[in-house]
Amino acid sequence: MLLFAQLVNGLQLGSIYALIALGYSMVYGIIKLLNFAHGDVIMVGGYISLMIIATGTHPMVAVVMAVVGCALLAVMIYRLAYVPQGPTAPRLSLLIAAIGVSMLLQNLAQLIFSANIHSFPANDIIPMVIYSVGGVNISLASIMTIVSAVSSMAGLTLLVHKTKTGQAMLAVSEDTGAAQLMGVNVRSIVTFTFAIGAGLAGIGSILYCVRFPIVSPMMGALPGLKAFVAAVLGGIGSIPGAMIGGFAIGLFEALVNSAGLSTWTDGIVFAILIVVLLVRPTGFMGPSMAEKV
Repeated sequence: MLLFAQLVNGLQLGSIYALIALGYSMVYGIIKLLNFAHGDVIMVGGYISLMIIATGTHPMVAVVMAVVGCALLAVMIYRLAYVPQGPTAPRLSLLIAAIGVSMLLQNLAQLIFSANIHSFPANDIIPMVIYSVGGVNISLASIMTIVSAVSSMAGLTLLVHKTKTGQAMLAVSEDTGAAQLMGVNVRSIVTFTFAIGAGLAGIGSILYCVRFPIVSPMMGALPGLKAFVAAVLGGIGSIPGAMIGGFAIGLFEALVNSAGLSTWTDGIVFAILIVVLLVRPTGFMGPSMAEKV
């Protein structure tokens, strides 16, 4: 019974990591950029939803506005921080810009909202309803989180493989130059990718605040890094890989916590990243790398 309960907890947490990891994978798959500002988009989504709920607006409006706000923020980050460097900018320059944007967002949040931790009204988003399944209590929040993650991945997969925009995304990912010659507006596709990835992070932000009902300027740092580990574990650039990696990290955390090693959880998660980079740098579902000898 205890093991089943921990599996549910792990899937709930893993679903949040998976939603955030999808954003990392999508952006990296298109322009080979590790957008380390992605984690702080989660923090912004938390503050947006908190402010809207505080006005007495319906919580679902807060959810929608958080998703839209995160998407618009990501587009602004892309347009203001990455585009001016040009398409031939070194990856290291883009990476440094991403870290700079991350620090800027954290400090702006502290300046505007202070460094204090704010309580989040999680029950307004998803009521505290508990179901008993085989003697194990499962919350409605856990069910909604897992369903949201799986349905988001399914919708994203359909978008990529069944729509014209998705085909353009695949084309840009495969060969940017050839895609431009075929008439694909690369900048628009990349902008759309940033928006979709951040929108998924906005959903993840709401679900994270439901699981851990607090909002603070630094709240996005750790889940953002763990989602990055999940993306690398599953194969960064792969949509199914991001989901599998997210679920794997969530389940692993739950099992480590159940073993009474909660203080070691974060360290062990990042140790997994080191092992994966040493053993299989492309992750579970990433392409095999051919090496000439």
